[in-house]
Amino acid sequence: MPEPSLHQFGTIPFTHGALLPVLREYRRPNDKIAEWLRQGALVPVKRGLYIRGGTDRPPCLPLVANHLYGPSCVSLDYALAWHGLIPERVHEITSVCTGRGRVIDNVLGRFSYVRLPASVYHLGIAQASASPQETFLIASPAKALCDKILLTPRLRATTRVAMQRFLFDDLRIDADALRRLDLDVVRAYAASGSKTAQLRALMQCLGALA
Repeated sequence: MPEPSLHQFGTIPFTHGALLPVLREYRRPNDKIAEWLRQGALVPVKRGLYIRGGTDRPPCLPLVANHLYGPSCVSLDYALAWHGLIPERVHEITSVCTGRGRVIDNVLGRFSYVRLPASVYHLGIAQASASPQETFLIASPAKALCDKILLTPRLRATTRVAMQRFLFDDLRIDADALRRLDLDVVRAYAASGSKTAQLRALMQCLGALA
């Protein structure tokens, strides 16, 4: 019997069910899956979900985040760093979701999910690609920043001056990147009824930068 191959999966996460057609010649396919796990050819990222091990390319963490728990969209600090709005490298892959928040730790790192009101979850979601095969959902720069404001506990930045301190002192946001934000997304967030004063203060800051 020829050795089955996992190459068809590339770097995309795949389920236990997707493995079964590859192992259709095996009477006990789970034994082969266990062997691949021992060898590192398969890497489990949660129960029943895997990525291929032993590849030259590291896994695309935002793509893994989309698959681990959904519906979800990479946002908050990880998306701010991805878009170059904040200078720090972010190790935790942060996402927003419509269900209950949770944290998933696995061999790839920590993936956190924070519940966002359904009224704004869909605003500003974009697609990004790490390669032609690796496309994932990520917050646009404007959404990532609005989500950060919405989900930062006890944020009292309700004036332009206070919001500027939050943006430039606390987050160390890049001012040039702020000038390129999609104002329609910010306006839609401000009209949602959540943290209205803070989001209007953000709009004032953006207007002062224009």
